[in-house]
Amino acid sequence: MPASILDEEVGHLLDAALIRDTATRLDCPSCGSAHVAQVLGDNGGISYVCTACGHSWS
Repeated sequence: MPASILDEEVGHLLDAALIRDTATRLDCPSCGSAHVAQVLGDNGGISYVCTACGHSWS
């Protein structure tokens, strides 16, 4: 495979990975950290906890 085609394909894969990471990443609204854990809430709902600052939200 010519290098130009390989380079183009790798570029597309990297672009797709960056878009997916940006679309699915959740940042803490308090400190902005990306170190967020998903936990079960009191009534079975989904809540989040920042492992950097301890802020929790749902």
